[in-house]
Amino acid sequence: MAVGRSAALKVDWAKISTSLGLKGQTAASLQAFKKRNDDARRKLQMLSEQAQEVNFQHYRSILKNQSVVDEIETHFKDFKPATYDVGRQIKAIEAFEGQAIRNAEITKGKVDEELRDLEKTLRNIETARPFEDLTVDEVAAARPDIDERTAQLVSKGRWHVPGYKEKFGDLSLL
Repeated sequence: MAVGRSAALKVDWAKISTSLGLKGQTAASLQAFKKRNDDARRKLQMLSEQAQEVNFQHYRSILKNQSVVDEIETHFKDFKPATYDVGRQIKAIEAFEGQAIRNAEITKGKVDEELRDLEKTLRNIETARPFEDLTVDEVAAARPDIDERTAQLVSKGRWHVPGYKEKFGDLSLL
């Protein structure tokens, strides 16, 4: 039991949250578990500091009615603490652990997917040619909607792109 207590004291809760990148419900569940753990540890510490022995001689010397002290002493000696089935609590802890593992796996899947997307984007950026080196055919192949829009404007007899003169000015004077 002492090994379990010393290991529990060495848990760095902040490092767990940050190193695993926990967010949302998983982080909230971990914080709630930490709070329950701290409360239980605090209560255990308070109870272990209390006196566990009863000095019946002291009460015999104070009280006139010795039979009351004798009766209480016999009840005290005959007392056997009740044992409880902690199976329900263990099942609740296992359910919490299972839910935390499922949430962690979901989070891991989302993070892995995002990393794959970012790596793909990075490869595209690294292998992309400069804009100046692209040809019209390559741009049209990459964005077929540009050719469609151009064909639509030409079919309607519009040779000027709407908003071009406002944005770039009229270059016909050059």
